[in-house]
Amino acid sequence: MTYPPHTILAVVVGSRAYGLDDPDSDHDRRGVFAAPTRAFWHLDKPPTHLDGPREEQFSWEIERFCTLALQANPTVLEVLWSPLIEHATPDGHELRAARTAFLSRKVAQTYGGYARDQLKRVASRRARTGETNHKQAMHMIRLLHAGAHVLRTGEILVDVSPLRERLLRIKTGGESWESVVSWSEDLQAELAEAEAATTLPDEPDRAGVDALLTGVRERGLT
Repeated sequence: MTYPPHTILAVVVGSRAYGLDDPDSDHDRRGVFAAPTRAFWHLDKPPTHLDGPREEQFSWEIERFCTLALQANPTVLEVLWSPLIEHATPDGHELRAARTAFLSRKVAQTYGGYARDQLKRVASRRARTGETNHKQAMHMIRLLHAGAHVLRTGEILVDVSPLRERLLRIKTGGESWESVVSWSEDLQAELAEAEAATTLPDEPDRAGVDALLTGVRERGLT
């Protein structure tokens, strides 16, 4: 396997991690790298992210990754819960072990907001062209379902294979738009109920994440 230099965690996300893949599905790879600490002492700082070296591969520098995860970015949080781990160093294992420190009630806004934005885009395209982005509609439903799940359980839902048949039916256009909208409305109600009852904190454990990052930087001096 080929990873960017200083990679501490590399996972597969996307359809293969969601349980929605088929034989032609890509391997969507995401990772985290920790640039050497001394590299930050120069005028030209290390990159905050890297594309490649393989197709469909993208990695964040750990500080940027932590910043996005503290903001409850769904795409970033999925990296920490993906069941398909390809590579992990001790720092990578520590990052995964601390993953709940990134969670807060903010997930209600990010997961719900991302999903509602996708719904608006699909609806707008339908109104404008009569065409439906079925894949986007499928992911809108997946995000709403995952958002309610994390609020209820404190765990990010990646594998949605129990919903595979219906989600793929949406993706292929086999589910009516009216049915998709109705399901999304039910899920938005579930998300609101889960937010009202959640035991997640109002804010993530920023101090804990900062301590983790400091440890990585200190070890990066050796």
